[in-house]
Amino acid sequence: MTNRILSELEKMSSNDAQAYGKFWDNFGPVLKEGLYEDFARRETLLSLARFTTSASEGKGRSLKDYVGDLKDNQTAIYYATGDDLDRLASSPQLEGFRARGVEVLLLTDQIDSFWVTAGLDYEGKPFKSVTQGAADLALIPLLEGQNHPAEAPEDVTQFIAFVKTTLGEAVADVRPSDRLTQSPVCLVAAEHGVDRQLEKLLAGAGRLPGGSKPVLEINPQHELIAALSRLSEADHAFKEDAARLLLDDAKIADGEVPADVRAFSARLERLFSRALP
Repeated sequence: MTNRILSELEKMSSNDAQAYGKFWDNFGPVLKEGLYEDFARRETLLSLARFTTSASEGKGRSLKDYVGDLKDNQTAIYYATGDDLDRLASSPQLEGFRARGVEVLLLTDQIDSFWVTAGLDYEGKPFKSVTQGAADLALIPLLEGQNHPAEAPEDVTQFIAFVKTTLGEAVADVRPSDRLTQSPVCLVAAEHGVDRQLEKLLAGAGRLPGGSKPVLEINPQHELIAALSRLSEADHAFKEDAARLLLDDAKIADGEVPADVRAFSARLERLFSRALP
């Protein structure tokens, strides 16, 4: 019975894309549960799946369409998971992918955070989170009109090291980013850790009490980072505040709240008072 239903859905998806799109809007999350649970039918289910992407303008895209539009040297199917499509589409982690025209699946169903961890691939291309590990974008050409970032100046490199020392145990690492083009900072998970959205879901369900520390990535080309890097040792206390505010800024962009709201407020007050005559 299951095989017959899937066969009929394949026919519908080929012969009446509009009707199938309506079906997917209503029952897509149910079919995606099969990606996590039904190993034998994963290939069929992947071909039936439709996704909103960073390039689809709200329309459902198949993985066949996605793979047909891979960029030179692109070796993975990139995705981002979250619970808010608008915030997901505008997240800083997508900036480097947009600069190269790389399409990203925007996954907002709770089941999405689980099936992508099942070791699946499509036509030999594995699924890779844009918020986990290194972005590996260096080999993918930038779109016309986009410039390759220059090597970070020495003072910026020193400032990134200062931020790492200042934040200490609050983060797993602080490093320069190749996925940021407009935002100063973002948070990502470690290469072999749990994806950040999945970690939030597990923590909310009480299944991950500790949680892992995020990696803070800093955009070496951002004017704010450049300005902070030029501050002298006389501004040491201000630089420490700035380092912690950069982490809080990255958390807020991810839909989180600062770990210590009162300390965050105090740092903002000190920042504002510095600008007063």
